[in-house]
Amino acid sequence: MDLIKTISTDELEKKLNNKETLELVDVREDEEVAEGMIPGAKHIPMNSIPENLAYFSKDKEYIFICRSGRRSENVCYYLQDQGFKVVNMEGGMLDWHGKTV
Repeated sequence: MDLIKTISTDELEKKLNNKETLELVDVREDEEVAEGMIPGAKHIPMNSIPENLAYFSKDKEYIFICRSGRRSENVCYYLQDQGFKVVNMEGGMLDWHGKTV
């Protein structure tokens, strides 16, 4: 099994502050997302990722976000197996100190 690329919350915040175009996907549940999401992230709950494969492009890299980094890591393994480029945000929203919407 190939290792999953990761990004720290600080690295991600720097990229967003530099106005980099990123594909962010938050895989938390609705009630978790209601507490705040990283601006620009798309919400696709983890259990609905398989039926949303058409959303993803193999030409783009996606950064996956959850509460602690564990669910998003599982999603990354699943999508990497399908041939997608994925990055897991380490520490999840528990470690996120940037803006939320």
